[in-house]
Amino acid sequence: MLWSLIKILLFFAIVAALAFGAVTLLSLDGDVQITFGGVERTFGPLETVIALVVLVVAVYLLLKIFGLLVAVLKFINGDDTAISRYFVRNRERKGFEALSDGLMALASGEGRLAMSKASKAEKYLRKPELTNLITAQAAEMVGDKKKADQVYKALLQNEQTRFVGVRGIMKQKLADGDTDTALALAEKAFALKPKHEETQDVLLRLQAQKQDWSGARQTLSAKLKHGSLPRDVHKRRDAVLAVSEAKDVVAEGNSIEARETAIEANRLSPDLIPAAVMAARSYIEQDKGKYAARVLKKAWDAQPHPELAAAFAQIAPDEDAQARIKRFSALTRSKPDHPETKMLLAELNIAAEDFPQARKAIGSLVEDEPTARSLTIMAAIERGEGSDDAVVRGWLTKALSASRGPQWVCDNCQNIHSEWTPTCTNCGAFDTLSWKVPPSGETAMPASTEMLPLLVGTPNTSDTETAVVDVAQAQVTDAEIVEPDDKK
Repeated sequence: MLWSLIKILLFFAIVAALAFGAVTLLSLDGDVQITFGGVERTFGPLETVIALVVLVVAVYLLLKIFGLLVAVLKFINGDDTAISRYFVRNRERKGFEALSDGLMALASGEGRLAMSKASKAEKYLRKPELTNLITAQAAEMVGDKKKADQVYKALLQNEQTRFVGVRGIMKQKLADGDTDTALALAEKAFALKPKHEETQDVLLRLQAQKQDWSGARQTLSAKLKHGSLPRDVHKRRDAVLAVSEAKDVVAEGNSIEARETAIEANRLSPDLIPAAVMAARSYIEQDKGKYAARVLKKAWDAQPHPELAAAFAQIAPDEDAQARIKRFSALTRSKPDHPETKMLLAELNIAAEDFPQARKAIGSLVEDEPTARSLTIMAAIERGEGSDDAVVRGWLTKALSASRGPQWVCDNCQNIHSEWTPTCTNCGAFDTLSWKVPPSGETAMPASTEMLPLLVGTPNTSDTETAVVDVAQAQVTDAEIVEPDDKK
């Protein structure tokens, strides 16, 4: 409605301008004399302007007629397509001009203008594989999803543009949150163009979200095959998928296949902590403690982690405290200055009731890098040495407000996870979880097995050790109760 009104006003403005110009020319004095071949003609100002316009039009028509005559002569000389090319050339020129204008409008963010130019280009070129692309993207730009959907479906009819149509509809379904349909379309797009990197990434992400680990591993292999993924990254991500697949196999009750898959995952990426833990436990089930220790030692050398220590303890669950300290030296002599090593040594000595040695092991960690776990260990040491309850409560009070220490944090969105997962539960990114200290706003509580993992469930636990475990578990319980207020 507004555009129609603007066109009407523009028409009247042009007419008024022409009328004003004509009146102005008529009111001017003087004339123009032209002498040609002994004939003299005199023109007034208005007549002169009209004559110039007629001359320009005549020259334009003469050039067109000349071009047509040249095309006719070529046709007479045997060029059967000369005349058709003459007319087509004019249409193509206008069509490509409109197409160029449409691309410029699209790049400038003028969606409706781009759609208009694309429609004009289609009128002259009759090339929907070119114009429909502009129309679809322009329709998405202005929020006309229905129009974009129609155009993408039209692209499906042409074999040359089928991939573009499938990809366009897939992106629409992703935006709408219809991941099931998007996954089916991603598989179709991947079948049409297996080398397309964006399609590979979308398919891999959707397969991981749907826990289709086998399909995701095939997609990952295709990325390696087509050169869109470095070999070392492929090995790491294949290990992530393998360990995820192993967890599903365990849930199904197939322990033999789960062991094989877990061991394969650890072989692909020895430093992947969940893979190392699963592989070690599979070896333990086969009474191959030596292999389990080797796997855990290699992963600990890459990055110390409490789950690795807990799995290492499971290799010999019935050993006494002193034997455990001796056996754990395979881990503790590696990275002796790492906070995890210091806390592990402190826990081992608490279990052996050697509280002075435990205090020496933890050293200045509670002052330099205080965390809930290290402060809880310090409270256990104080309790074991017979300190007043006020001293023990003081350490536990500090633990409630201290940092939770390293956690599984998504590198993409910084979301914190209480346990490792192959995909981020917040942003859906694949293989982005790292064991590190969150930048700020920690909310995930460590599991109770992380707090003094070597004490819980150990055999021949003395009264003192039981009291220490009660202190640690009480701290965890109190922290979980207080945590919602912290979030507020």
